[in-house]
Amino acid sequence: MFGGGGGMNPRKMKQMMEQMGIDMEDIDAQEVIIRTPDEELVFDDAEVQLMEAQGQKTYQVVGDPESRELGSGDGSAAAEDADESDSDAAVDEDDVELVAMRAGVDEDTAREALEANDGDLADAVDELE
Repeated sequence: MFGGGGGMNPRKMKQMMEQMGIDMEDIDAQEVIIRTPDEELVFDDAEVQLMEAQGQKTYQVVGDPESRELGSGDGSAAAEDADESDSDAAVDEDDVELVAMRAGVDEDTAREALEANDGDLADAVDELE
């Protein structure tokens, strides 16, 4: 965008960006995790900047990530949450509540029925009634 402004004075760069309506803010991030279908990229002590321009927010992450296989981890809550969200990804929580209420069953039973019916609400309710 700025064409090789690597040698530009940071103060001058900030002034130019403000003139164009671009706001930048440093974020004091302790950890950043990027989940892909195959792995997690974990950045400890990464430098994170938020850039806001024309109502859109862009986050820039600078650091050296550790690559972890999905499902593996150090037993932390984040790794456990990733495992849970992967198994529940196909089933929306609102759908679970709706099926549970409609069929008069608990949410676990409703979730199982939705998973067995590929998230189809009507089929899940039919199965449970």
